[in-house]
Amino acid sequence: MYAQLRAIAQQRMNAEGVGHTLQATALVHEAFLRIGRDRSVPFANQAHFFATAAEAMRRILVDHARAKGAAKRGGGAARTPLSVVDLAADSDPGEVLALDEALQRLEASEPEVAAVVRLRFFAGLSGDDTAAALGVSARQVDRHWAYARAWLLRAMAG
Repeated sequence: MYAQLRAIAQQRMNAEGVGHTLQATALVHEAFLRIGRDRSVPFANQAHFFATAAEAMRRILVDHARAKGAAKRGGGAARTPLSVVDLAADSDPGEVLALDEALQRLEASEPEVAAVVRLRFFAGLSGDDTAAALGVSARQVDRHWAYARAWLLRAMAG
């Protein structure tokens, strides 16, 4: 599991800007620390583990963006909408925070769609891997992913 998460984190970090201060190894290690903290119940299956890891990585990236965008570090920059083509390409802390806020709203109304976003975007799983992790068809994941990208783009543009 560690090697797979490390490869996923490396892919995510390769998409970030050259000056990004968070390293893939640090992201995975911090996720493992957060997962292991207060963990008395074992994981039910691989999907449960990846969902937990995706949530941990999302929180780490959001915390990192908040720290980077703090007022003493030049925060308050204007937000720009995410690209429909690749949600992960932009390393602007405001974008990450806006994505997190929009994802929380999406989860309140469409939890299944939000689960797909977490696994595809934050854990870096492919459509087939996401389908296997969630126990749904790849076509359903594709539909949820297309819907989520459009929904998030509209939510963040407004």
